[in-house]
Amino acid sequence: MFCAQFIIKIMNLTTRGKYAVTAALDLALNEKKTSFSKLSDVAERQSIPAPYLEQIFNYLRRADILIASRGPKGGFKLSRSSEDIMIGEIINAVEKRMDATQCLGEGTCRAGSKCMAHNLWSELNDNINNFLMNKSLKEVLNSRLNDSEGNKISLIATG
Repeated sequence: MFCAQFIIKIMNLTTRGKYAVTAALDLALNEKKTSFSKLSDVAERQSIPAPYLEQIFNYLRRADILIASRGPKGGFKLSRSSEDIMIGEIINAVEKRMDATQCLGEGTCRAGSKCMAHNLWSELNDNINNFLMNKSLKEVLNSRLNDSEGNKISLIATG
């Protein structure tokens, strides 16, 4: 547990990033439907404040991850298949650059030169980025629909 908390802290994954992924997973559950999901319904199902989710959805829409429709049957849905949307895309759309180095990867951590651990932190950045960019919404959703005992699990976010 300590390791996961440490990585999230140094990589600056905020609630915004977690909520964005959770909301996108919620929409992925409904992707086979032709209708749009109302923001208020997603917010309620996932216990995300609606005004905050609206901001997140605006980021995701600008990144071409979501499409929006106005009107009585309007709302939001994924712009493409959940198989084609990577978790890294979602996080990149709503978060500042995630970086474990002090110098933001520029090699100026120690008075203009690389610190002794620069390559370690750069490699961590690369590994996390590769992991997130190779994990689709569909993969995450499929892995969570059933637990190891075959029991249905909650699809409501808990953080």
